Amino acid sequence: MYKVFINDKLIILSNEVIKNEISDTFLLKDVDFEWLIGKMTSGKIDKAILYHDNGDELLPLLYKKLPVVEAAGGLVKNSVGNVLFIFRNGKWDLPKGKTEKGENIEETAVREVEEETGVKGLVITDFLMKTYHIFKRNGEYRLKLTHWYSMQTAYDGELSPQLEEDIVEVVWKNATDTDIALQNSYENIKLLF
Repeated sequence: MYKVFINDKLIILSNEVIKNEISDTFLLKDVDFEWLIGKMTSGKIDKAILYHDNGDELLPLLYKKLPVVEAAGGLVKNSVGNVLFIFRNGKWDLPKGKTEKGENIEETAVREVEEETGVKGLVITDFLMKTYHIFKRNGEYRLKLTHWYSMQTAYDGELSPQLEEDIVEVVWKNATDTDIALQNSYENIKLLF
C-alpha cells in the first residue's frame, strides 16, 4: 500500500479491496487522473483507492500514468534536538528539492537543505521514507517522489531562507513548537513524524 497526496486529499494505491470503501475504489490501470483529481479537488470524492491485484505493479503503473519528478530532503535536528522548518506558501514544510543531473539522492537532500535554509555541516543519519504527492506544472499533472533523510548538524549560525523559492522563514522548532507547526503543514510531512 502507498499513500499519494493531492494537497490534503488522499489516494491509496492498494492490491487489497476494502469492502466498506468499495465506492471509492477504482482500477489503477483504467483511472483517468484528470477526472479523478477534478473530482477530489471539487470535494466530490474525499479519498480514492486505486486497486491493482499485483502489489509489485502499483508504483510502475502509477509512474506510467504520471511523469515522475524525483526530489530529496531532510528532517534536520540540531545539537539540542530542535527541528529545522521552512515556511512557504502559507504552510510549515521541511526543506527539499529536485535532483540535478549527475547527483545521487543523498547529495540532493544535503544540497537542497543547505540552499533552502543556509544550514551547513549536515550529516545524514538515516533514510526515513519516500513520500508521494501530485502537483500541476505547466498544465500537466506530475507525481513528486521525495526521498526523506534524517539529518544532524551542529550548525548554530544564521539561517537564510531561499527567497527565490518563495521561502519566507527558516526556524528551529522545539517539540512543542513542532507539534503546533504540524497543524499547519502538509499530510506527507506529518507522515515523517
